[in-house]
Amino acid sequence: MSLQIQETDSGLVFAIFVQPRASKNEAVGLYGDAVKIRLTAPPVEGKANKMCASFLAKSLGVPKSAVEIVAGQTGRTKQVKVACPPEEQAELRRRILALAG
Repeated sequence: MSLQIQETDSGLVFAIFVQPRASKNEAVGLYGDAVKIRLTAPPVEGKANKMCASFLAKSLGVPKSAVEIVAGQTGRTKQVKVACPPEEQAELRRRILALAG
């Protein structure tokens, strides 16, 4: 499978698969049609979601406020939206694909 990145007027949306309680924070490539992200945070009280948004923002070079989990808050598979203007979407797409390996 390959990563599907949807373009919207306000940013890009793509799927991630989160593995909580890992030994370190890292993106480890594709898991099906999602980017697999390993996080040290436990999946309680939204801690993994907060760490996930922070990790993605740092990895993609965008502000934390630009990253939003739009679906799957309580599951391992999530839809993430990264806000950016249309003229920067090509560069952001390249960074997301690099993160996916």
